[in-house]
Amino acid sequence: MTAKFMMLTLCLGLTACASVDKWNKAVDAQHQAEDKALSEMKLKTTATLPVVPTGAGNSPLYVTPALYDGASYQATRMAAQKMQPTYLPQSQVTINHYIQGMMHDLVANLDLVKDGMIIGVTSFVYLDAAYDQADLLGNQLSEGFMHEIHQFGLAVVDFKTTDFIRVTPKGDFVFSRDFMELREEQPIEFVLGGTLVAHQGGTLVNARIVSVASKKVLATAQGFIPQNVANGVQPSSAQGKLYLKQGE
Repeated sequence: MTAKFMMLTLCLGLTACASVDKWNKAVDAQHQAEDKALSEMKLKTTATLPVVPTGAGNSPLYVTPALYDGASYQATRMAAQKMQPTYLPQSQVTINHYIQGMMHDLVANLDLVKDGMIIGVTSFVYLDAAYDQADLLGNQLSEGFMHEIHQFGLAVVDFKTTDFIRVTPKGDFVFSRDFMELREEQPIEFVLGGTLVAHQGGTLVNARIVSVASKKVLATAQGFIPQNVANGVQPSSAQGKLYLKQGE
């Protein structure tokens, strides 16, 4: 009797172990299937975008923008998905790469995106200086952000465009910084601008998109441009220098 009872107990134990093992395998398989489905869903709905190459190597950092829902975000998503990672040697990195990274941050935390929203881009000014004066760096930031806004599929207005083409012996011109030559009213609902702060080793950039009507800040981004990159933006009128050396 004792031997039969032990044999029965052993069989029941083996059956139970086999059932538990089978159950664990089934659960693991289900988890793997769920993880695979989630990965495929994320791959279809997100885009991995390059930000700025690191200082030590050639590999760029990456950010994944927020998941957008609704038809109004389609243009932004499509533009983001078309962009490809850019691998550049550090010697070829320009200020535009840092502008691209800040633009990704602006779009990722943009509170409002609506069909037909029109954005104007202004010059970036130094935080501790007059707000009606900009240098070459501040103006180039404006030009770079204008390009990035268009790349993301948002409408941008160049309010410096005149209603005529000025033809002169030195060239043909359509842009102007003379207020009297520009339209007084512009169809601009939002503006992108910001401030600069000189920092040890470079320049801090504070960018934001603001509603013209309500003055509400819809998106913000911060970036740091190394001094060697900022020095790459040079005035076109700079004169070459000739140094004299005493002969021996």
